[in-house]
Amino acid sequence: MNRVVITGVGAVTPVGNSVQSMWESLLAGRHGIGPITKFDCTDYKAKLAAEVKDFNPLEYMEKSESRRMDLYSQYGMAAACQAVKDSGIEGKVDSERFGVYFGSGIGGIQTFLNESEKMLKSGPRRVSPFFIPMMISNMAAGLIAIRFQAKGPCIDVTTACATGSTALGEAFRAVRHGYADVILAGGSEAAITTIGVAGFTNMTALSLSTDPDSASLPFDKRRSGFVMGEGAGALVVEEYEHARLRGAKIYAEVIGYGSTCDAHHMTAPDPEAKSSAKAIADALGECGDEKIYINAHGTGTPLNDVAETAAIKLALGDKISQTVVSSTKSMTGHMLGAAGAVEAIISALALDTGMVPPTVGLLEPDPDCDLDYVPCRARRVDAKIALSVSLGFGGHNACIGLRRMENE
Repeated sequence: MNRVVITGVGAVTPVGNSVQSMWESLLAGRHGIGPITKFDCTDYKAKLAAEVKDFNPLEYMEKSESRRMDLYSQYGMAAACQAVKDSGIEGKVDSERFGVYFGSGIGGIQTFLNESEKMLKSGPRRVSPFFIPMMISNMAAGLIAIRFQAKGPCIDVTTACATGSTALGEAFRAVRHGYADVILAGGSEAAITTIGVAGFTNMTALSLSTDPDSASLPFDKRRSGFVMGEGAGALVVEEYEHARLRGAKIYAEVIGYGSTCDAHHMTAPDPEAKSSAKAIADALGECGDEKIYINAHGTGTPLNDVAETAAIKLALGDKISQTVVSSTKSMTGHMLGAAGAVEAIISALALDTGMVPPTVGLLEPDPDCDLDYVPCRARRVDAKIALSVSLGFGGHNACIGLRRMENE
């Protein structure tokens, strides 16, 4: 089977609209949470979100093109353009061996809302002819493939909050087994909308804090829900020999992928955590005494953080003493379908740079969450293995295993 590596990364996030600016913010412990500005939230219990700031789609596309894309597709295209440029892959891969595995947890919810309001107000003739292609959740993948003439497999993945990790994991398998030489993988989301925030609030998933510094609190006993985020992450996943022969920079090697389902509840994790633990163990594979970094799903909901802690313990066993964990959702909020892709990038950067970003705001640890969560400040860690964990509504569990590339 082929070895698989990451050779390009791109991100649009609440803490920076490029990988470099995002990484600088994370290491400095700067979060991107603040009052919702996208709509008037006077009548809403949830007042805060982690919004993308100062995003300009015209840096990546023509104005006419941007007007035919939902915001989630704009974010996805921006991240994809960054990743392709970073990798230098354009023009260096057979188009029929170049694929796109890119998803969204929700898709074009703002477009759905806008066009529904038009129809209710003015009738069906006022609905845009671009309503369907703008709204459907596969369109980011399709548009990215068109932009880069990627004529290999093009698959939209939707596994709720695990979408980005599932897309990356399935891309890893496709390259590993020879179905493509290069796949652009990732996820995007833009669901900070009136109906999106109302829906998540009414299912009691969101933090109702009005203090941005104490709203997203993974593994802290004060936690009360997640903060909605948005954005996109994209990674160029490439067969190792293909990358080596063209002299590509390699961020990390993808060594494993676990995908399971709790088959337990629509939204709540299984407290026994056996299925999520299996996903983690499958991604880890054979590992010796290497130091391990885990970028946790770490949403800051009461149930998730306890169940995830249990899953990590079950999966790692006696390796837990060699493991540090952090939740960057403490700074980015929960980017839903984009989270796994962005967090895989963060995991790769942690290996590449030797720095682990912190779990900010972790001042009062929950006794039931008793791992080393790198509280408040970034830490230098000589990790050789990284795991990126994603746990989605519907019981979807996905975990990506990465190894630091040594000089060969």
